[in-house]
Amino acid sequence: MDGLDLIKTFREVAFRRSFSRAAISLGMSKATVSRYVAELETRSGVRLLNRSTRSLSLTDAGQVLLERSTELVAMAESTLNDLQAHGSHPQGRLRMSAPHGLIAGWLSDVIAEFIKRYPEVYVSLVFTNDNLDLIEEGIDIHLTGGRIDDMNLIVRRLVQFDMVVCASPAYWSQRGMPQVPEDMGKHEVLSYSSMPTTHLPFETDGKPHDVAVHSRMEANDAVALIELALRGVGVAYVPEPLAQSHLERGALVPVLRDHMPHEHWLYAAYSQRRHNSAAMRAMLDFLEQSMGPDGDNPVLPPLPASTRVQPPACALSKVQEVAKATASAARTGTR
Repeated sequence: MDGLDLIKTFREVAFRRSFSRAAISLGMSKATVSRYVAELETRSGVRLLNRSTRSLSLTDAGQVLLERSTELVAMAESTLNDLQAHGSHPQGRLRMSAPHGLIAGWLSDVIAEFIKRYPEVYVSLVFTNDNLDLIEEGIDIHLTGGRIDDMNLIVRRLVQFDMVVCASPAYWSQRGMPQVPEDMGKHEVLSYSSMPTTHLPFETDGKPHDVAVHSRMEANDAVALIELALRGVGVAYVPEPLAQSHLERGALVPVLRDHMPHEHWLYAAYSQRRHNSAAMRAMLDFLEQSMGPDGDNPVLPPLPASTRVQPPACALSKVQEVAKATASAARTGTR
């Protein structure tokens, strides 16, 4: 075994704080992972990990190795992958991260088609709504709907999407539908925690402005907010593609369409310091092509019938008519 393999194994254990989880990630046995780390400690002459029956932590020496080996591993992987890129087709490991909601439909289709076409590429997916250090986490491509200010990252715009303010017919029937953004101050808002929880962004006559709101709760996962909105808890301000199937069937009713900002994008980001492998280039092309020739938004599939939330029938006919009319206008209108 060479030193680089030992270091890469140690780094996986350090990141995951577990020999078992590192073994699963690396496709190795737990015993082999433990042996590699022990060999690295023997060669270095220092203990790198504090082990107990319940926890695993880095020693000071282990922390130094973790930090200083980042560039070494990145350079080695870059060299190997650049050599692979000269081959006739993509191969090797491709590690991606994405928000939780994307796995429900569009991204699953992309990944399924990609791995069928390139069977020699091993795709590793990490789902998170948190900001990541791509180098530290070993991420090749990061998908995000948020703004990216890191100058060390190369960013591709994939598709523009709208945010939507929506609630269940039952909620609107009980609380009334807002006519202008300022009316949102009277409602219980389910906040997406990537945005301020005390204000929501709107546009009026093309001019952006924020409206003070009362946040009922917040979550870093828009899908969770949508599920709560379906149950009449409050008003969700979420990416529209994630709520589209519920809007179309009238389980959620959108409001304030004319006041929504239109500068939200789904981005693919990758580090300038990581390798630009054939597998990564192929995946980036796949992501762009999946938008369709006209830049169609990715739309999630309808929920299975067993999980659909049916609004109560009492006094909701007017609200349901508004829901159907608004959804129809959204499908045919130009954004």
